[in-house]
Amino acid sequence: MSTVRDDPAAGTAGSGGEELEHLDVVIVGAGLSGVGAAHHVLTSCPWATFAVFEARDAIGGTWDLFRYPGIRSDSDMFTLGYPFRPWTGERSIADGPSILRYIRETAAEDGTDRHIRFRHRIVRAEFDTAAGRWTLELERPVARADAEVSLDADGDVATELVRVTCSWLFSCSGYYRYDRGYLPDFPGMDDFRGELVHPQFWPEDLAYAGKRVIVIGSGATAITLVPAMAKDAEHVTMLQRSPTYVASLPARNPTTRLIRRLTPRRFEGTVLRWVNALTTQCFYELSRRRPEVVKRALRKGVARELPAGYDVDTHFTPKYNPRDQRLCVVTDGDLFRGIRDGRVDVVTDHVETFTPTGIRLRSGRELAADVVVTATGLDLLFVGGIELAVDGEVVDVASRMAYKGMMLEGVPNFAMAIGYTNASWTLKSDLTCTYVSRLLNELHASGATTCTPVNQGVPLSEDSVLGLSSGYVVRAADRFPKQGTRFPWQVYQSYLRDHRMIRRGGVGDSLVFSGSRDAGRRATARRPVATQAGGR
Repeated sequence: MSTVRDDPAAGTAGSGGEELEHLDVVIVGAGLSGVGAAHHVLTSCPWATFAVFEARDAIGGTWDLFRYPGIRSDSDMFTLGYPFRPWTGERSIADGPSILRYIRETAAEDGTDRHIRFRHRIVRAEFDTAAGRWTLELERPVARADAEVSLDADGDVATELVRVTCSWLFSCSGYYRYDRGYLPDFPGMDDFRGELVHPQFWPEDLAYAGKRVIVIGSGATAITLVPAMAKDAEHVTMLQRSPTYVASLPARNPTTRLIRRLTPRRFEGTVLRWVNALTTQCFYELSRRRPEVVKRALRKGVARELPAGYDVDTHFTPKYNPRDQRLCVVTDGDLFRGIRDGRVDVVTDHVETFTPTGIRLRSGRELAADVVVTATGLDLLFVGGIELAVDGEVVDVASRMAYKGMMLEGVPNFAMAIGYTNASWTLKSDLTCTYVSRLLNELHASGATTCTPVNQGVPLSEDSVLGLSSGYVVRAADRFPKQGTRFPWQVYQSYLRDHRMIRRGGVGDSLVFSGSRDAGRRATARRPVATQAGGR
């Protein structure tokens, strides 16, 4: 049950005459990107008032939500960590609790955690061009005088809708849907008498020690879960419809130890970040230009880890090219060790139906299980499901192009942090935060109120802004913006190129600044910002 009211504070008049609270910047989400964005606004835009609205009740985003066994990073921590607070741990591949602790300590260290408003979910945002500001509708729990939440007649948390305004909206909510994961409608699931679990909602009391487990899936979650569960389970089967490219990497990289011995401490984080970023970029470029070479190298690496005569072609040789989907990391060869020890099997087949005691495959084979984990993928959601509108017209996101991978064609004063799909998420999200801070300061200094990406004749490409052929991306193609065919509307998935463009280039390519905070001194006519050569 919801009530609707306006939040009184200095700002714009709301319905009924109250004043709405106004903020210069609203950041959506208190996960890895949102904490980074808050740091950049706090340190680079000291003039700005801002808040972070987090729909859940904790900092950490994905790293707080996912609690399945063995959860860890699939990128090295020297690029997944923040450039302004480099990762100092020994492990290049870190476990989930360590990453969550790192994010929370970062937010506390500079005080950005004091700007977070938990259990505030933005449901709609409409931009008023004449006023140069967004009006946000937020859903939040109704608080009692004792600071506890109120319950409605059904025992659910009572909520209210609150409106606030802001000059700039910055979505840092990632692209995972937090309230549900992707689960195919497998026949017979209701007949299964064992435990059926989705990794996104892992029960704390799940008992699988000494039991037979099937993990359905072949992506990063399955690759992580299988060896972790195999430590205690009687046996674990990874059931996949098709294989994924995998590579074994050490959790503690010997190169890291060498760099730390040779590099002064104050430069250590920068050197490690660049070494790892360049290594990843080189592998991606090689995968694009010489996919057969990379295929052979990956296959050879897997075959070396597995027992002699193992069917590598069936279980570990995908049909797509290595660059088309993310490479999954096997930490310290744990998955392969489980296969060698006989604690883990990999089965490549299709589910025909669940049975009371397990799963029957299309081949006719039956797999017995006490626990089935459906690591079948994620459901994606653009900007946390917020409905965007400009001057009363709802924005059809799928028909718009992404500007530099971080803004949206024709949508003023809006940015989104979307990380790389071929490298660490934070490499791109931190560059985005840097660029947004520059735009905010440009708006503040110029006196303009509105900044809008305007397409000047660049054709639309059918490629999603995420640029992957993975199932979870293909399923969500109608919910995400597209790319253009050239700069600044094309997403290059290149840290080198983006770093040069964002750190050294101008902010003006295809952007139109308009409006004025002081109509008496400045014209309100739209004015294009001059394109600077350094931005290309």
